[in-house]
Amino acid sequence: MIEKYRRKGLLLSSTLVTASLILPYAAHAQTVPSPAPTAAPVVNLTTPNASTAPDAVADNNKLVDDDVAETEESLKVVQGNIFHPKAGKPLSYWDGLVGHLTVEAGIAGNPWTRSARNFGQFYVDRANTVTLNQIMGSLSHPVTNIGDGYGFGFNFEVMYGSDARFDPTAGMGDGSLTGLYQWVPTQAHVDFHMPWLLKRGIDIQLGQMYGLLGSEGTPALARPFYTFNYASDYIVPFQVIGIYTTLHLNKYVDWVLGIDAGNSTSFGNAGNNSRPKGTFGFAFNNLMDGRLSFHLLGHFGPQGNNGESRAAAGWYSAGVGRIANEKMQYNGDILATYKLNKKMTVTVDGTYLHDDLTRDDVYGVTAYFAYDINPNLTFNARGEILRDNTGGTIAEYSSFTSFTKALTNQPYPYYVAAPTTFGALTVGVTYRPEFINKHVGFGQFTFRPEIRLDKSLNGTRPFNQAGTPENPVVNNGTSNMLWFNADAIWAF
Repeated sequence: MIEKYRRKGLLLSSTLVTASLILPYAAHAQTVPSPAPTAAPVVNLTTPNASTAPDAVADNNKLVDDDVAETEESLKVVQGNIFHPKAGKPLSYWDGLVGHLTVEAGIAGNPWTRSARNFGQFYVDRANTVTLNQIMGSLSHPVTNIGDGYGFGFNFEVMYGSDARFDPTAGMGDGSLTGLYQWVPTQAHVDFHMPWLLKRGIDIQLGQMYGLLGSEGTPALARPFYTFNYASDYIVPFQVIGIYTTLHLNKYVDWVLGIDAGNSTSFGNAGNNSRPKGTFGFAFNNLMDGRLSFHLLGHFGPQGNNGESRAAAGWYSAGVGRIANEKMQYNGDILATYKLNKKMTVTVDGTYLHDDLTRDDVYGVTAYFAYDINPNLTFNARGEILRDNTGGTIAEYSSFTSFTKALTNQPYPYYVAAPTTFGALTVGVTYRPEFINKHVGFGQFTFRPEIRLDKSLNGTRPFNQAGTPENPVVNNGTSNMLWFNADAIWAF
């Protein structure tokens, strides 16, 4: 089922673990505003993601009932996977420490490309090339009782690999490596549970976090496929630095409020402008006897870069001057998951982006179907339609450092499509081979082959061809892209 692939530990405390199934890690939406003279793509800095605490720990962090005593029970000390105290010994706080490691490698096979790229993708942009996508490690602690109904936890996570090219946070090690394989910090936050105002209390998350919008996340097992849908790559926030607050209104409804520096940016000289951004919305959990969960979330604020535009080698930077402090970007997400039965799940995600600075509107719908054939094999299908009204958002950041340069107001090479309505259909399986895993004493292997067809539904031809500084808008490629992809994951 698709919940298995959502990020773990995304929400603000132990009482939000169940809600994290409906607040999945969104991949990355980025669209850096580009200067008018070159019509460069806008980096939409917005996307949800998640942390990586193991299922064994997540299972201990259950949503509580209305009874305050159950809230206390959910915040008890839990066993982690690093320390192993002797039987009968009382657990200390540090016995709940969790270490997690995931390694992912894969290939995106596209026999018809003339550009060596897969247009409309961040992480799997390199065609016909085996890549080490990510080595992701985290050290975390679930929110655990520290007395009088208060809880405390934390999560620190870093990633190395080709995926790190598209997951930087400006001002946090960005640009320290410039090749195909780079490193980025992806999470560094502390989490609190406060027994305030409401019976179920309030959860607070402070620091660097994944965004909350979208249906697919950066961690390899935070999505059902190797490739991403367009919305998760381009029109929802990746990382934010700030504070999220979740008020548990009752057993089924959470109210989410947040303030941050913006998508993939930080504060001061590393910020993109001088205005804060915010998140607002509601999550509805385990309705209809646990079959239905959904959220309605928005992220709002100026997202353009207020630096001056720069030029180099025919390319321009994303800076537009002080006007960036005034022009708003609006990002909305409605995501619902319904369990048809114990084996089948349907998920629908509607995403919208409007940018006052670039006058761009991007919106689309993605539908998922997951069927657990047996405990080791899941069939997945995904269909998406997405409209980019100006052609400035769905872009190919064509060098190893293009995306980081776009964030930090440096000239960057790219190419885009004309205004396009994109359609994509993906089918594949998630296979956890028992004949291998039963002999592996540490972690588990997963394999995910898939077949994907992308198509321009309005006749443009952006696929399988590259642009140039003189003509960054590609319309001499193909209207279809059929590709064959697979990745292998080892996760502990």
